[in-house]
Amino acid sequence: MSGVWLVLPTYNEAENIEPFLRAVVPRLAEAAPAHRVLIVDDNSPDGTGEIADRLAAELDPVEVMHRAGKEGLGRAYLAGFARALDAGADRVMEMDSDFSHDPADVPRLLAACERADIALGSRYVRGGGVVNWPLHRRLLSKGGSWYARHVLGVGVRDLTGGFKCIHRRVLEQLDMRSIQADGYGFQIEVTYRAIQAGFKVEEVPITFKERERGASKMTPWIALEAVWKVPALRFRRD
Repeated sequence: MSGVWLVLPTYNEAENIEPFLRAVVPRLAEAAPAHRVLIVDDNSPDGTGEIADRLAAELDPVEVMHRAGKEGLGRAYLAGFARALDAGADRVMEMDSDFSHDPADVPRLLAACERADIALGSRYVRGGGVVNWPLHRRLLSKGGSWYARHVLGVGVRDLTGGFKCIHRRVLEQLDMRSIQADGYGFQIEVTYRAIQAGFKVEEVPITFKERERGASKMTPWIALEAVWKVPALRFRRD
């Protein structure tokens, strides 16, 4: 199947996954007649996987990939990307399933991905922003993007953003199996390596909203990983 695949890694998102799917599937259908949603669940103990299976039986575009345990966001995305490419996806999207990324922004991101190789939902360009974040989260996120941008020497303002649409040609050219980073670091590495390979990135302004239900997956380790892996990425020689 060609078209657009939306990859949604989940871990303990039982409160969010059903309302999110019911909101995002119509937006995908509006913008891409050929579309698929792949839920990649890491054996969530709260029953997210079982809810996803029920929804997949009801909603034709939805399918579920069950993994044995929690291996990190980066590994989940890579597994989902591989499945999408094997099925013939032209473009692959990634976003959070907790409404931090607004399903209403999906058509705008897809439209931008017609002009660019990667369309990135950006909090830090004109028209973008964040809502309901405490000061320390704002400083961590914006500071992390500033740090990565200056160390890597690129102009993308929201390198840590996780709302993306990526053309198939980007994923095929990059050696995704060599990506080791997770969380912020994963998002930085994918975008940076695409830029280094000569692909065009377009930032689309979005408003990022703090989740209302469920627990954030952000940990100090995820932030620290990006700090020490960014310089290694800058001077890496494949």
